[in-house]
Formats: sequence, C-alpha cells, structure tokens
Amino acid sequence: MGSATAEELFYNQKALLIRKVEYEGQIFRTVPTLTTFYNEHLPFDLTNAQKRVIKEIYRDMCSGKQMNRLLQGDVGSGKTIVAFICMLMAIDNGAQTCLMAPTEILSDQHYHGLKEFADQLGIPIGRLTGSSKTSERKILLEQLESGEMKIVVGTHALLEDVVKFKNLGLCVIDEQHRFGVAQRAKLWQKHASIYPHVLVMTATPIPRTLAMTLYGDLDVSVIDELPAGRKPIKTVHRYDANRLRVFGFLREQIQQGRQVYIVYPLIEESEKLDYKNLMDGYESICRAFPEYHLSIVHGKMKAQDKDFEMKRFLKQETQIMVATTVIEVGVNVPNASVMVIENAERFGLAQLHQLRGRVGRGAEQSYCVLMSDYKLSKEARQRIETMVRTNNGFEIADMDLKLRGHGDLEGTQQSGILDLLIADLAKDATILQEARNAAQEILENDPELVASENSAIRRHIESLRREETNWSRIS
Repeated sequence: MGSATAEELFYNQKALLIRKVEYEGQIFRTVPTLTTFYNEHLPFDLTNAQKRVIKEIYRDMCSGKQMNRLLQGDVGSGKTIVAFICMLMAIDNGAQTCLMAPTEILSDQHYHGLKEFADQLGIPIGRLTGSSKTSERKILLEQLESGEMKIVVGTHALLEDVVKFKNLGLCVIDEQHRFGVAQRAKLWQKHASIYPHVLVMTATPIPRTLAMTLYGDLDVSVIDELPAGRKPIKTVHRYDANRLRVFGFLREQIQQGRQVYIVYPLIEESEKLDYKNLMDGYESICRAFPEYHLSIVHGKMKAQDKDFEMKRFLKQETQIMVATTVIEVGVNVPNASVMVIENAERFGLAQLHQLRGRVGRGAEQSYCVLMSDYKLSKEARQRIETMVRTNNGFEIADMDLKLRGHGDLEGTQQSGILDLLIADLAKDATILQEARNAAQEILENDPELVASENSAIRRHIESLRREETNWSRIS
C-alpha cells in the first residue's frame, strides 16, 4: 500500500465509509400480505438474482437501521417487481411508500404496472404529477396525510411542501442520477421522527470500481440475470450503403405487426446540424414508408406534444418512432422489436446500451441495427464491436470506463467524490479493493480514529471534510 495511488484510494474509501452513518430505521418484520401476494398473485417465477436482492433488502428492513441501498439491474431485469415487494414489507407494518421517477411518462408506466398488483391485494395506490387535476390532487393529499393512501407514484411533484405523509416508511427513487441531491433530501424530511428506508434504482450499469467510489456509502444490490423467456437482442452493424437492405428488413418486421424506433444523435455543439439531419431523416423515412404512420419526438417539442406522440406509438397508432435520445429512459413498448441507431459512432457505449434496452421487452426476437459511415475512429469501432458482441450491461460499463475514463462518465462530475488526481479506476481495481479492505479494517477496530497510530489519518480526513458537504444519508 506504499504508492501514491494506493494512498489516494485509501483516503477516498475511508471518507466514504465514515460517511456511511447509520441512522435509526423502522423495523418491518411481519409480511402477511407479501406472503399472500407471493403465493397467490405473482404472475411469474422470480429469478435467483431477484430472490437474493429481496433477501438483502428484508435483512435491512429488520435491522433497526435506515436502509440506504442502490439497486442496479439492466433494462428489463425486473427491478419494479422487487420495488413492489419492498413496498409490501412497509405496508404490512403500517407504513406508507412512495416511488419517484424523473418523467411523467416513466411515473405513469410505474403507476400502471404497480396498480395491477395493488388492485389484486386491495391496496390503495395514487399518482401525483405536474398534470394531476386539482380536484384529484386535493383528495390524494388528504389521503396521504390521513395514512389511508398506502402507495403514491409520482414525479418531482412529490417533493412539494403540501405533500405530507402520516408515516412514510420507504422511498423508492428510479433513475436517481436525474434528481439533484438537495431535491432527494426533501423526501427524507417527510417523516417527522425517523428517516424512511431508501431504495435507489438504476438501469445504468455501473462498473464495480465506480460503484465503490461513487456509491461507496450505499449498500449495492445487483440483479444480474434476465427473466426466463427473454430472448437476447440481436445487434448488427450496417454501413450507410446498406440502407435499402435495412429498410427492407424494417418493412418485414412491421408487416409482422411489430414497431420500430429510429434514433438520431442530438449533441448541443452541433444542434442545428443534428436537427436538420433528424428532419431530413424523418422526411426520407416518410418517403420510404408511405403506407405507414410515423411519430417524431425530439427535445425542442413541448412536453405535452412529446407525451402525445409517445402515447400514439404505445397504442400502436404509429408504426415507426423517429426520435433523438429523449427516448433513452422512457416508455415500455413490448411490441417494438427493432432499434435503428443512426450515426452510431457518435454515441457513447452507455447510451447505445440504454437505447438498445428500449426493445426486447416482449416475447418476440428483437434487433438493434447500428448505422454508421465507413470512416470510423479506432474507439468508435471498439464501441460498435462491443455492442455487437455482448448484451451484458456490466461488461459494457467496464469497457466504457476503459475507453472514456471515470472523469467523463455521466453524472460523476457533480459528485465531488471522484476528484481523483492520480488513481485510474479502469486500471486500479485491485488497489481500490485493497484500499477499501484496509480502510474497513481500521474503522472496525477504531471507529472514531482515536488511537495514536491513527491520528494522522484522522487529521487528514478532517481536512477533507471541511471542504465538502455530508450528503450520506440521502444517497
């Protein structure tokens, strides 16, 4: 452990482990409704990975300490059913639960998915978004305050001061990197005396080394197995010269009753040019498929227009959705079986993987077609080859870390945790693990760092602490 890299990682891990303050938490031990649901209503068998994660969460819920857990699972791995089972643990013990999602479409999707299960068990479930009608909102707010409403699903609207709970016991946050830390903090304060348990979900696979540094103060659960019956998405790389063949394939799929996404890049620096490419592409697809209906969705549209177009696609009123990356985290359309990504060389690996995850949600075989020019940089070729080779989100995330470095990865810059000057997470995984083990061992033997041999460590950590805010309890 003598090198500068090891020292830097040691202090990084030590600071995170010290932050991992344990707050008192409600104890959710009795689970009669959950047992009924499991035995009588669960429509499919849980995967072993889902069962393992549920056990980890149940252990947290019985511990008397506040749960702060990050649930990672690739697109389609079944995180939502795990979240519902956790909600039942809370409800069985007299608590209320909420699920917060970053967009209205995503929160509606969660609401409809959970309502199906909640209705079977007679559990009241409500939703709260920016477009909730005033009359409905008033009733819902009263039901939350009285404790009658057990589950509420919503967007940022849940953070408003008027939203008060009688006994909020569990907060589930989907795609948490889309919420600011201070925003999430408002949720925790909605229980006067004891912090609610927290389950943060993400479909963005995070390399293990990055998870240890970025989320080192959270416990991490991983669903690394897809439900039975899901067919792996077939991914191919095609050059622009093969466009007519690709269009022929799309026509075959639509004739079989399937739907298609065609996604264009939209990067801020070249926004005008990209927007022109999107509109040119849309027009050429209209000409190529005059017999079919098209939807178009991009960032310049008003939210209600986007929602309208997405809903048309969801209801199968349109067969082709032409879009920018606004559909990256969004609608579940089981009938969509093909994702075509234009200028695939201009997307990062994580983004390509997220986009591919929009298809493959039904029982049919799904496909992802990566379109590009012949001229490709070495890195772009590596990204495309990785996508063609594997569907494993964690393998893709590791490759992304190798190609881009941790400083580039989405969302890490705002954390303040990853201001590493010497260490390289892509290369120093072993040293990081050793540093974490060493930090853990010292803290187990001397939690307050009062022993004389640890005084230098304590002084250094105190100097680091003065420069940062402690956000530990709010993930």
